[in-house]
Amino acid sequence: MKRFTWLLTLAIVLSYSSGFGQIWMSRAASQQMLQEQALPAVSSGNLGIQINPKIQFQTIDGFGYTLTGGSSQLILALAPDQKNSLLTELFGTSKNSIGISVLRIAVGASDLDANTFSYDDIPVGQKDEKLEHFSLKASEKDLIPLMQAIKKINPSIKFMATPWSPPAWMKDNQASKGGSLLPQYYGVYAQYLVKYLKSMEALGLPFEYLTPQNEPLHPGNNPSLLMLASQQNDFIKNHLGPAFKNAGLTTKILAYDHNCDKPEYPIEILNDPITRKYVAGAAFHLYNGDISALSVVRKAHPDKDVYFTEQWTGAKGEFAGDFNWHIKNVIIGSLVNDAKTALEWNLANDPQWGPHTPGGCTECKGAITIQADGALIRNQAYYIVAQASKFIPTGSIRIALTNLPKGMIGVAVLRPDKQVAVLLQNETLETIKTAISLSGKQWEIEIPKEGVGTMVLR
Repeated sequence: MKRFTWLLTLAIVLSYSSGFGQIWMSRAASQQMLQEQALPAVSSGNLGIQINPKIQFQTIDGFGYTLTGGSSQLILALAPDQKNSLLTELFGTSKNSIGISVLRIAVGASDLDANTFSYDDIPVGQKDEKLEHFSLKASEKDLIPLMQAIKKINPSIKFMATPWSPPAWMKDNQASKGGSLLPQYYGVYAQYLVKYLKSMEALGLPFEYLTPQNEPLHPGNNPSLLMLASQQNDFIKNHLGPAFKNAGLTTKILAYDHNCDKPEYPIEILNDPITRKYVAGAAFHLYNGDISALSVVRKAHPDKDVYFTEQWTGAKGEFAGDFNWHIKNVIIGSLVNDAKTALEWNLANDPQWGPHTPGGCTECKGAITIQADGALIRNQAYYIVAQASKFIPTGSIRIALTNLPKGMIGVAVLRPDKQVAVLLQNETLETIKTAISLSGKQWEIEIPKEGVGTMVLR
């Protein structure tokens, strides 16, 4: 028995010293996902792909989803053991977990809640400028308890706050859908957001970031709000930024939070010498435009950060097509264009793509579908995020990755544990065989046609 233990220890030491690695391969066309394989080092000779940890870029905060009220409702309805098992799988860091590290949270209702609400709803025609009716009661049954349970599993989870709409009484149309925030309520709304963040912090749920408005140029959703760049600039500069400062809040304000076709929106805000003092960066979606818009903003303002915060998978989408497109654009594309986060849309839904508000999204496919009997279906968005989140923890730093073969894209990071993770995607219809080199060690790799592999190299 002692001899076996000694030999096992020696094997582990030799594997580390010889540059042992592992690769988790996904073949979406056949839905063979995250299959683990050993990746032993070989004698160097083939130049292949080069990793240079000395050339460093942005620090990565993490990967995840929007935890909607509807998602929370469905997950909390599971049997306790199943709920706990699922939460550990999603947010834990064990071998069988996928390590989600960032969650986006709606301030009030998103369109994937069962109904519309804010945290200061009053009868039509009334107003509450002193916020005397502010209450988190609408989220105390589902969302808040689930966030607290997640926080226990992953104490370092980062939360991002995003309102879909202010309270209707603050808007020019007095409705949850569309309209604009009335200028006379800019200061009140800033205090509403401060009150929200302070109230959540008191419950043990501090927020790392806040975007002032989800999709400010899309007032057709329910809930929603039209907020032009000039309006958001005024709101942050003269109201929200000073309110955060006076309240002692360290939550980062991120401008925009909409599509990549309008990088001029956050650039206009960051160009303002006063507003930029309050703004940490800009957030993006990719329903229009090109993912390179993130680096356009970053180059215009290199002292500010960029974040990718939402992309859906639809009910009519095809598994392999969705997986490959999102890995290319949302995961690899975001990271190589300087993003600190890469988030998919909703975490969970039922088989009818609900719950959702009247007029909300009717085809948003969550990362997980929860059946009426509690059975779970892990959809493409689950694997899109897992392909990165399982291997790239918070605090990883993107590093140089060069000499990729034709038809292959990828990204490399230096993890806090000093191991290197590399995510590679073969966009061709042929297997690509090559080598990858790091610090004098080399591994031979083989990525099948339209395959995606994540390596961890020691």
